[in-house]
Amino acid sequence: MGIHDIIEGKKQWRAHMARFKALPSDYQIVYKEIQRYFFKVGPVGLADGSLLSGIVDFFEEGVAAGKGVLELIGNDVAAFCDDLIKDSRTYSDVYQESISGKPGTAEQ
Repeated sequence: MGIHDIIEGKKQWRAHMARFKALPSDYQIVYKEIQRYFFKVGPVGLADGSLLSGIVDFFEEGVAAGKGVLELIGNDVAAFCDDLIKDSRTYSDVYQESISGKPGTAEQ
């Protein structure tokens, strides 16, 4: 990863955070909880940024439709998050595979 990639990633993150800060406060609270949950669980796809930006897109559509955040995701934030990443690998999965001794899994 070169300096250009780092700078570009920082620009994208700042733009993402500006979109997040434009959301109503109830959406911001739920987004922070989702973000905290994903950082703990560690889905592998989180690093590319599309998962969190997709959630902001979804929330922006909900705001435009005049819906409350809990109308969109339900009352259980963790269940909503689990549904989003149910078919995704987590860093925990990658680690478990690397120590399991299965041939060919340690390099992944």
